[in-house]
Amino acid sequence: MDVLDLFSPPTRHWFEQTFPAPTAAQAGGWGAIAEGDHTLIHAPTGSGKTLAAFLWAIDRLAVDPVPPERERCRVLYVSPLKALAYDVDRNLRAPLTGVRLAAAHLGLEPPQVTTAMRTGDTSQAERQAMLRHPPDILITTPESLYLMLTSQARRMLSHVHWVIVDEVHSLAATKRGSHLALSLERLESVAKSPPQRIGLSATQRPLERIAEFLGGGVASGGNWTPRPVTVVDAPRDKEIDVEIVVPVADMTRPEDSAAHEATAPDDPRRRSIWPAVYPKLLDLVLEHRSTTSS
Repeated sequence: MDVLDLFSPPTRHWFEQTFPAPTAAQAGGWGAIAEGDHTLIHAPTGSGKTLAAFLWAIDRLAVDPVPPERERCRVLYVSPLKALAYDVDRNLRAPLTGVRLAAAHLGLEPPQVTTAMRTGDTSQAERQAMLRHPPDILITTPESLYLMLTSQARRMLSHVHWVIVDEVHSLAATKRGSHLALSLERLESVAKSPPQRIGLSATQRPLERIAEFLGGGVASGGNWTPRPVTVVDAPRDKEIDVEIVVPVADMTRPEDSAAHEATAPDDPRRRSIWPAVYPKLLDLVLEHRSTTSS
């Protein structure tokens, strides 16, 4: 089965018009998430794993009946980095807008999926407005999630269906991770039904331990039973593209290059290759978004 068959026509149309094909992280992740499994997606940066975590929920929000306003918050995204939370808020706009436009193109009612962010910088007025009009997707940090669960804001979380934990590997072995694990268990007691947990990891192993942290467990009769978590391991082989660039025609005679035309014949820099290297380096820096040298 084509994994895109899992999605509604607008979501599939947007994806096919935007990307050549699903990545390994997306193909594996969507299958597990659609089955309702708690899922850990392990893939490198740039593999599309954030979209793998979000798109199934976005599709469900787009096609399922809109619940009463106080029950609209169904997706909770937890980022350990506040700056990353802002980045995801910005990146969510592309699929949300794309699915909405695709629905209109197909003659369907465009979905109106809302997002909001709750961090330490969120004003009191914004927090109160969020309680009155909960978003469909709430983006927050571990610390803000804890504060929400200890305040009246926990009512907004009672209908969360999916909780996405990003950069889970950076939390698992830390005090912040222990704190978050407790908050996730408290969320279990607040939510009307146990939310599906979706974790994203880029570098950490062993994956079994990270999955155990993500899933948590249930204590009964003095025993602790971990929740099962499906691990989608989609590593990508690194591709190294090496190019040797010589900025002069003859490295034994750098003084003959155009870079030395403005220097005097007795200038010691005429015997150096660096006046020819610097302009080339500048060109490479300006042509790319990131540059390293070795």
